[in-house]
Amino acid sequence: MATLDRVNINADRYCWAIQRAGLAVDEYLEQHPKVALWIEGTKMPTVKQLEEFARNVNVPFGFLFLDNTPHEEVPIPMFRGEAGRYEHFDLNVYDTVNAIQQRQDWLEDYLVENEIDTCSFVNSADLQTPIAEAVSKLRSILALESRWALGLANINMAISKLTESLESAGVFIAYNGVVGNNTHRVLKVSECRGFALVNNVAPYVFVNSGDAPAAQMFTLIHETAHLMLGVSAGHANDGTDKLCHDAVERWCDNVAAEFLVPAVELLTMWNGNIKIAAKKFKVSELVVARRAHDLGLISGNEYRDFWHEYSSRPYSKKNSSGGSFYRTSVKRVGRLFAMHVKNAVVNRQLSYTDAYKLTGLYGKTYNHFMDNNI
Repeated sequence: MATLDRVNINADRYCWAIQRAGLAVDEYLEQHPKVALWIEGTKMPTVKQLEEFARNVNVPFGFLFLDNTPHEEVPIPMFRGEAGRYEHFDLNVYDTVNAIQQRQDWLEDYLVENEIDTCSFVNSADLQTPIAEAVSKLRSILALESRWALGLANINMAISKLTESLESAGVFIAYNGVVGNNTHRVLKVSECRGFALVNNVAPYVFVNSGDAPAAQMFTLIHETAHLMLGVSAGHANDGTDKLCHDAVERWCDNVAAEFLVPAVELLTMWNGNIKIAAKKFKVSELVVARRAHDLGLISGNEYRDFWHEYSSRPYSKKNSSGGSFYRTSVKRVGRLFAMHVKNAVVNRQLSYTDAYKLTGLYGKTYNHFMDNNI
């Protein structure tokens, strides 16, 4: 009778891998008692069992055998709310940033090689640039006047319009609420609402599609402001965190606030109703309240009262009707990026294998996506 080969690895590797995945060790071991036995040393896993464990906690199999655990960190600052905290590691954010960077690396080479026009406003501002000047420049580039959102029926239409305008200006945009297409690996809004990856040729903005639509609007312009400054970063705050000590974050927040809720427009139409104003501008009520306070339309006490009431509301994610996989994939891959991938494959500048890896779509699914959606 054949015996199964069993593997003996450092017990600490199990705990490290579990924690790396953002899971509580005690809870994981309670749900997976076999792993507890491996840690205790009373039993050893087979190669197949260890491979299954690695898949379960999303760790490369070879990492379990390294003498020292690798140092991993998200390659850009990720600001999280109060006081701009960013010393933290989240595997789902890490993998998402790396995936977008891989797209960006390919794009840069492809666009340069084919002499394709690229984005013109990266590194076009600095922290001394007045907010009004930066917003005016951005409006001109995107061909959106100050009242652009007021005539649209809803926030989703505003997001689509803004996305189209940014892509026309050479910004690559991706929306996703999970890692790749893995619905078991959700990107928490508390960890990442979005991020910007600066590149003079292929600038990228990523938006967490699991966030509320009004928050996605703010993220789009906040991250675009990062591109204007030439500073890569991500955020998980809501744009109203005045405790943030980072000058770049404050500048980007202010640009987003003025772009989305122009002072002159709010002052003109203000009637004291925050909810109505938020609906007109296609932003959250909290952003309107913050703007109203900064412009002297409501007092500090009124703003604090509103903030406490708003903060006590149950968190509402974006409305989701499910939708088709392919419509979702257009947002996950990004229409502009997909167009370049499709053309590169047709012109034999990119293999199907590499196109599959870049888009996360394979075989017939990839073909159907490109033939019917791009």
